[in-house]
Amino acid sequence: MTRQTRQLTAVITGQNTSDGAGVKLKRIVSPQHKNAFDPFILLDEFASDEAADYIGGFPDHPHRGFETVTYMLEGAMLHRDHLGNEGHLRAGDVQWMTAAHGIIHSEMPEQENGLLHGFQLWINLPAKEKMKPPHYQDFAAAQIPRIELADGAYIKLIAGEYMAGTRKISGAVSGVTTQPLYFDVSLNAQQQLDIPIAAQHTALVYVYQGELAIGSPGKALKAGQLGQLQNGDNIHLATQDQPARCLVLAAMPLNEPVVQSGPFVMNSSEEIEQAFRDYRDGVLTQ
Repeated sequence: MTRQTRQLTAVITGQNTSDGAGVKLKRIVSPQHKNAFDPFILLDEFASDEAADYIGGFPDHPHRGFETVTYMLEGAMLHRDHLGNEGHLRAGDVQWMTAAHGIIHSEMPEQENGLLHGFQLWINLPAKEKMKPPHYQDFAAAQIPRIELADGAYIKLIAGEYMAGTRKISGAVSGVTTQPLYFDVSLNAQQQLDIPIAAQHTALVYVYQGELAIGSPGKALKAGQLGQLQNGDNIHLATQDQPARCLVLAAMPLNEPVVQSGPFVMNSSEEIEQAFRDYRDGVLTQ
């Protein structure tokens, strides 16, 4: 079966900003894009070895209506929520939190110096799942399948499937309605990689180190840039004279109305207003 390679149709350059208690980060996908990357709502990269850039962390704050995926490359974060759950995220670890009906949590650095580097992705939930009970999937680095490619290159499978020869390998996360694919890909110079995906899924590539050529013929995507890929069922990545690392993201679009306000993502303004009332009245998490 011949696959059709997706082409790079839009490029977004991440913008430096801050969130939480002054944490400096790069915002790549934001509400300003008005659901152009359905079901992906937000993507942040935080990366600094200056403690002042991250030490304030993200104190207690609420969420409703979507999922957050936190992926750590370096450093350590402590997650706590109103139910008494704790998660210690260290290099290579992933937390997939389904906020759904409501969660109040904090995410605080577990270090006072050194490099803190990672990503947080928000994925929308379908309307029928927005008010379900919240839950978590926590994965240590050793639990995330890693496919070794030539010369030390690799793919880490956080979510989704990949055919390695005749073996189908499934990522750590499963059972998500939007059928997400979330790969961390590391390529050496002069390497190519094809990643089959569902033709109907939204597909994004975020380069966080080096430079990649996307599609065929390839168009360049540099570090700090996100590309949207359309029309096809294959993603083609290629490096030239330098190595590169990227996140490859794909998921089934929900094609539902989206209204976002701060930490809440719902389907209507009325539902957003209800979320704020529930939070104010102390019943968001009940």
